Amino acid sequence: MAYNAVSSYKSTSIKTASPSQLLVMLYDGAVRQLDVAIDLLDEYDRNGKKDPSKIEPIGKAVVKTQNIVTELMASLDFDQGGEIAQNLFNLYTWFNRELTDANIRHDRQRITVVRNLLSELRGAWSEVSVKLASVEKSNPVPSVNISY
Repeated sequence: MAYNAVSSYKSTSIKTASPSQLLVMLYDGAVRQLDVAIDLLDEYDRNGKKDPSKIEPIGKAVVKTQNIVTELMASLDFDQGGEIAQNLFNLYTWFNRELTDANIRHDRQRITVVRNLLSELRGAWSEVSVKLASVEKSNPVPSVNISY
């Protein structure tokens, strides 16, 4: 029962979010998945002993992040974004290459670098989202009253 309530809440949050809020949610998901991968890598290599049962969940967390990064790439608008969109595209491409190699090599440091950069981008988009919401509040779109 509680799972249905959480699932319903998440679904509503996504459906009612602005484009900038959706970007923040994507970044949140990417950072969260890399946190999972980092924690699992720590467990994988605890006390110098490799735990092979951690390899698959590490890979899944990294691949989920790569899927999110690919979604971020697909959301770029090169016509309006110009050089910024191109720079983000190049950065996202680099993230996916780094994550692929880090996943193969179980390289915690490289995953951490990507995670921290995603977190910084998330913070920037969060600020943009708050500013856009503030502007929208102070300049509401006029509504149409169709009642008689």
